[in-house]
Amino acid sequence: MKRSGKQLRVGVIGTGYLGKFHAEKYAQMDDVELVGVVDIDRSQAENIAKECCTRAFSKHTDILNKVDAVSIVVPTPAHFKVSFDFLKHNVDVLIEKPITTTIEEADELIGLAESKGLIIQVGHLERFNPAVVALRDYVKKPVFIESHRLSTYKERAADVSVVLDLMIHDIDIISNFVKSEIKNIHSAGIPVVSEHVDIANARLEFENGCVANVTASRISTRDERKIKLFQRDAYISVDFANHGITIVNKSNKDKSSIIPGMEINKLRFNKGDALDDELKSFVRAVKNRKSPEVTGQVGRSALKIALSIMQQIQNRNRTCFT
Repeated sequence: MKRSGKQLRVGVIGTGYLGKFHAEKYAQMDDVELVGVVDIDRSQAENIAKECCTRAFSKHTDILNKVDAVSIVVPTPAHFKVSFDFLKHNVDVLIEKPITTTIEEADELIGLAESKGLIIQVGHLERFNPAVVALRDYVKKPVFIESHRLSTYKERAADVSVVLDLMIHDIDIISNFVKSEIKNIHSAGIPVVSEHVDIANARLEFENGCVANVTASRISTRDERKIKLFQRDAYISVDFANHGITIVNKSNKDKSSIIPGMEINKLRFNKGDALDDELKSFVRAVKNRKSPEVTGQVGRSALKIALSIMQQIQNRNRTCFT
């Protein structure tokens, strides 16, 4: 049973680049008590704890019985073990994406949470991006989607493939808009500077006929996040970095338009604070015992597609380079 008091007792497991932001956001919430932060690097945990006026711990097992909910922001290979321990102790969890490294692990966590009536929210942050939220009013049955997610190299994220690091964001966004099962996947990718795939492309063919061409790279000279969606009578383009949406609709108003018979509208959206919105959504789900915005099952679906892409790339590279 969750406490009925005003403040929810929350912990943050992992105080690296992203974990420290989780801690800072929780510390600012009136309805949350940040019980502590945990990191195997004790000095790192202590630094963040001092900033957030909370306690530092070096083992996640130290706070199993002290919290109602946690953010799990440890390296991906540790997601399963840490999440499992908290769920076993009746603690709701927000797990950074990807939910786990295997489908079997995801299924075990989801099954455990369901058996105990607990909440798993997966940290697909882009679901809370103001641009993605705005798109819900315009995207209707897309038939072709193209996305590019490019990033400069960051060693902190190089412990997994770029498919799990970056591409999975767009896999989740696209799946949410298309709302159809995958029929075929055609993918390619290679490691360039790390031991894992650093640049990848996938063509996703859905059962309803929609096709998505998805590219992700972490060896770019610039950061870029763009997505284009084509549907009957409309074309929608989003530039996440520059906070702009271009909507081209069929119209009889302007025959002299750049695209004959189409009306072009440009919208701006505020940068917002997607992480703050995500964590507040998690807190509400825990307090109200409601299904979160991004459930464990949603995280599992995105992981399944990502793993299929990775397996195909591995098989392709084994054939090409041996």
